Amino acid sequence: MDASQRVHETFLERVKAGDLPSLDPLEIDQDLLRQLWRAQLISRHMDRAGRWLQSQGQGFYTIGSSGHEGMAGVALALSVKDPAFLHYRDGAFQAARALQAGQDPIMDFALSFAASSDDPISGGRHKVLGSKDLSIPPQTSTIASHLPKSVGTAFALGLNKRRGLTEERLALCSFGDASLNHSTAQGALNTAGWTAWQGAPLPLMFVCEDNGIGISVKSPEGWVRAVLQSRPGLDYAEADGCDVVAAYRAARDMAERIRKTRRPGLLHLTCVRLYGHAGADVESTYRPEAEIAAAEARDPLLYTARRLLDAGHEEVDIIEQYESVEAECYRAAEQAMARPRLSSAAEVAASILPPKAKAPIPNAPDPEAREAAFGPADLRALKEPQAMNKLINLGLTDLMLSYDNIVLAGEDIGRKGGVYGITKGLQNRFGATRVTDTLLDEQSILGLAIGLGQQGYIPIPEIQFLAYLHNAEDQIRGEAATLPFFSNRQYANPMIVRIAGLGYQKGFGGHFHNDNSLAVLRDIPGIVIGCPSDGAEAVRMYREAVRLVREEGRVVVMVEPIALYPMRDLMEPGDGLWTRRYPEPGETAPLSSLRTLGEGTDLAILTYGNGVYLSEQARHDLSASGIAARVIDLRWLAPLDEAAILKAVGTCEKVLVVDECRRTGSQSEALCTLLAERSDRPFARVTAEDCFIATGPAYAATLPSREGIVAAAKDLMA
Repeated sequence: MDASQRVHETFLERVKAGDLPSLDPLEIDQDLLRQLWRAQLISRHMDRAGRWLQSQGQGFYTIGSSGHEGMAGVALALSVKDPAFLHYRDGAFQAARALQAGQDPIMDFALSFAASSDDPISGGRHKVLGSKDLSIPPQTSTIASHLPKSVGTAFALGLNKRRGLTEERLALCSFGDASLNHSTAQGALNTAGWTAWQGAPLPLMFVCEDNGIGISVKSPEGWVRAVLQSRPGLDYAEADGCDVVAAYRAARDMAERIRKTRRPGLLHLTCVRLYGHAGADVESTYRPEAEIAAAEARDPLLYTARRLLDAGHEEVDIIEQYESVEAECYRAAEQAMARPRLSSAAEVAASILPPKAKAPIPNAPDPEAREAAFGPADLRALKEPQAMNKLINLGLTDLMLSYDNIVLAGEDIGRKGGVYGITKGLQNRFGATRVTDTLLDEQSILGLAIGLGQQGYIPIPEIQFLAYLHNAEDQIRGEAATLPFFSNRQYANPMIVRIAGLGYQKGFGGHFHNDNSLAVLRDIPGIVIGCPSDGAEAVRMYREAVRLVREEGRVVVMVEPIALYPMRDLMEPGDGLWTRRYPEPGETAPLSSLRTLGEGTDLAILTYGNGVYLSEQARHDLSASGIAARVIDLRWLAPLDEAAILKAVGTCEKVLVVDECRRTGSQSEALCTLLAERSDRPFARVTAEDCFIATGPAYAATLPSREGIVAAAKDLMA
């Protein structure tokens, strides 16, 4: 017999026979108990209806919540306004919160299981838990990747309180016992404890739903409790998650403590998993029958039935309510089959970008406040040519004066001012809550930014080196960039990620500090990638990045070429030709705009970052050989504006693409494809080798060079 049918029939038989668990009395309001019961029934029967939809070829998701219905108690212990980042088995939580808000969630669940475009959260793109009205950002079948952003959200709520805003909310984050072992979960728990240890307010409730098994791999006996109890900085409590009343009381007590102390807590709920992992999972192939039977005997609905009987309900009423909700759920599932679904690429992709918003134009910084923030030395620097590192520092200062919700976060960016001094002095100017030194964990840094962005801040997290992004890239790919897609544009993760990167550091650090590949970012739908080539460009681009965050809710990644930070000279030592003056207020580099250096029509050189610097040197050399070139600085590497690129090439006879990234997976591939498909001009490319970068004298051996660009240009022109 199918497991779901067996559990269903067993429930009815045991209620009729009065064969229910014996439980210690616990006081609970009877209206609340009835609400918990209905939420549990909705979650259980929608799991069954989802499997029925699949059997009809009309359903597309069968990972259910059966066995985890105790989470309804956690939901009703909290406020609808508390942001909740949910484990994928938390249908009962969402059902209870919907009832708490006066909504009926049954049809919403049915539309989600049926992948209907009428699904109010994802628009038919995925079966997800989530609701804008219920403060539940959508989550897919994630393995712990939502934990870092829950820490970031709690940090934002604590920051609200410290800024004098009215804030009583806490953040909730639930996850399974198997997810606990994931490095992302461990990092997030560590970050929460590390933050709380230092006294920073962090109103956050973690809930570990421990059903003892992850797909087919058991959690060792006692392991989960031992791991959770050992977390410094996190208050620990546990309860039987099969008893919804016990779960409610434990969650209520912890929530009250968190709201009072603003310290994070960790609630350990023991649960069971019914029906196996998913619809196609044959649990008996890896789990003894006796173990399966023992789990089914702890069906949470049997526990609630006992609570109802003890409260004076009759068996017949319990069965009637059970069967009534069952009929409601199957009726909704049948209706959902007839509702519309997405059918075209355009419909699917329509939610990649969040909607645009009208953000109020801020007042210009008070002149006295600006003068005090900069100080005499930097006020002079504003009027004199500077290198990129100094101009970015000045630009960030102006932006933080203009927008009091900008928060910088990263390793060493506060007291030290960053590895390259880019944020030097900013913590003294704006305080540690706006320029925050984080622990050394890139996942937590980006998760912090995601949480801040969802709560109305403009987060600017820093990744110390491009190679370090790979430790945490899923926080952009799987979380920040996908949220508009899975929420049908109801949620966004606006943020500006600063990354020091690319090559040409003279003999320092090898590949780990000279990563010259952007491939990990280039294929993520919806994100913006910028790469400035000089200090003034960086300031203009950061101004545009802030606009993109405020008005378009975008995820912007700014890759700053480390080798250009201190660069002052172009052709000869001491010429100062690569220093720039601070751009006037209002000067920006709009998304998709390009910059052209030179007016030559023999050759167009398409490039960015360090390539602009090298190509400018090469342009002067080529001019001496009678080749008139122009250098086109792409500025923005994603999205590429193909029409603007072709227009910038203009009447040039030939095109040379100069790309400091590796030959395979680099921007050059897209640019050459564009030229092949939409232009009849001859073209060639100069790229880095498909190789890592060495430490020592050979640091630039695999990278494009001034001489190599000149040689390639002459070959092309010949």
